[in-house]
Amino acid sequence: MSSAAVAPRDRFDWFPDAVARSLAPTAIRCVDPGGFRADAAVLDLGPVRVSTFDCAPLRSRRTPGHIRRGDPEQYQLALVTGGPLRIAPHRADPGPVDGDLVLWGTSHPYEAGAPGADDALVRAVVLQIPRTALPLRPDRVDRLLAQRIPAGRGTGAVLARFLGSVDAHAEGCGERELAHLGTAALGLAAACLAERLDVYDGLPAEAREEVLLRQIDAFIEHNLGDPELTPGMVAARHHISLRRLHLLFQGRPEGVAASIRRRRLAGCRADLLRPALAGRPVHAIAARWGFTSAAVFSRAFRQAYGTSPSELRRTGPAGRLP
Repeated sequence: MSSAAVAPRDRFDWFPDAVARSLAPTAIRCVDPGGFRADAAVLDLGPVRVSTFDCAPLRSRRTPGHIRRGDPEQYQLALVTGGPLRIAPHRADPGPVDGDLVLWGTSHPYEAGAPGADDALVRAVVLQIPRTALPLRPDRVDRLLAQRIPAGRGTGAVLARFLGSVDAHAEGCGERELAHLGTAALGLAAACLAERLDVYDGLPAEAREEVLLRQIDAFIEHNLGDPELTPGMVAARHHISLRRLHLLFQGRPEGVAASIRRRRLAGCRADLLRPALAGRPVHAIAARWGFTSAAVFSRAFRQAYGTSPSELRRTGPAGRLP
């Protein structure tokens, strides 16, 4: 949904309705209703929902009256980027959030504001979680309302990376895949909040395993260029046995070694198609992604893509340069 599809005189009136239908009813105002811009997207993921909003500077308020008129009884955990967002329960002000996560609840009054520059759009990727779906006591979770949750370390970083990936790529997923993503999102959110509350060990095993898997995924992604990256190394760095690592990957369509190889090959393929790297030798690109043998790389590449690295480069954008 986009304000660009609405007549200019109706754009600001459109946005509160979009927020009410996607999140919860609130009172919204801005400095320049005539120049207001916003985009919104909603994605159902089975047990949870992800709503994304890009909007111009505004202020909003959810009052006890709004709550009486309609309460979806959700916790809403947002990754905020592009500019600061202030959200405050009971007129307190814990400070702006930008680049981090922040939690609020639809059953509690709050005030929020995005006081950015007139030409800047604040982005909030909001994970909507039914209160009853979280395996944590509400009175404990309520302690985290309006607090900034760092997205640069720990489970906050894992969750933020996951939300960014879902926002960018989930549109092409099927219904079953979306449901799996929702289950994963719920587990990661529960682990993130439990870590902040220091009750992580009390989470269900499924939630803790989901966090561990996402941490392993991130570790693999950041170390693909290391030729020493093997299942054994992954297990050792995460202080688990090799057997447990393989068990964690049992529910996936590929094992650990196959996942590492596929990601390396995908990185090589992307580089081979980049015109800026047209002068770099194929073996150098392979080495950049952790392949130590040119023959092994070429064989694996042909098996994966049905063509050799050199043929792909010759027929791709890099090969068609004048």
